[in-house]
Amino acid sequence: MKVGVIFPQTEIGIDPMVVRDYAQAVEQMGFAHLASYDHVLGVDPSSRPGWRGPYTKDTVFHEPLVLFGYLAGLTTTIELVTAIIILPQRQTALVAKQAAEVDVLSQGRLRFGVGLGWNEAEYEGLGQNFHVRGQRVVEQIAVLRALWTNEVVDFEGCWDRITGAGINPLPIQRPIPIWMGGGGNETNRIEPALKRIAKIADGWFPQMQPNDDARATLEAVRGYVREGGRDPSALGIEARVSVGRGDPEEWVGRFNAWDELGATHLSVNTMGGGFTRLAEHLSALERFKEATLR
Repeated sequence: MKVGVIFPQTEIGIDPMVVRDYAQAVEQMGFAHLASYDHVLGVDPSSRPGWRGPYTKDTVFHEPLVLFGYLAGLTTTIELVTAIIILPQRQTALVAKQAAEVDVLSQGRLRFGVGLGWNEAEYEGLGQNFHVRGQRVVEQIAVLRALWTNEVVDFEGCWDRITGAGINPLPIQRPIPIWMGGGGNETNRIEPALKRIAKIADGWFPQMQPNDDARATLEAVRGYVREGGRDPSALGIEARVSVGRGDPEEWVGRFNAWDELGATHLSVNTMGGGFTRLAEHLSALERFKEATLR
């Protein structure tokens, strides 16, 4: 199981040197990947009565692809992971171009996670239809893979049309691996999303705890993969463990549980632990590493 980190972007601040120091430190610590979340717009709750989203206009979000363009030249081995880009609120060809550029600058270190998102305000601000995002993402993934593997593309779908055109440079990875988020959690499985993941994704970011419900959900997804004529072992699974709270014994238990469930990757999340300084985030990662990766 490859172990990486979640970039603590809601807490790390905006000093580019701190961002650099974090990325270089976790690479030197031996973590395999660095994953970053995506939100373009934050809502002012006072303008939307009843708003219940976990993030607002006061929450810092670095744009993942710009961030990774910066980090590509400051790191050498760590994989850069969008976990996830809210794909249907963005222009597909532009995303293909931006992701290919990150892959080129990082020499093939991008893993491209995509998802649907939950914030309708972002879709409104970006001029996209929130209500067709599930159908659209399937078409977008086909477009991305076509643009990443062909010098010239002809494509006509419901939302995207490309006539005799392509991106240059093409990425190092052809195609860049596409992973997907979504599918609900252990108490609320969304079967259409799970089937979509099983059909078209290279990997999945499940949002659940490593328990019997998670085991059943993973077995269902692997069954859908098998039904589609694919090898279930080829579908990557990336779990997450939060280390801001709890103790090393709990972290080890979750680490071992995900390993037993067949997760291929695991990301360590230090956000939400009350840390205010870079050193505190790095210290928590060191404690996790000492407890689990001896």
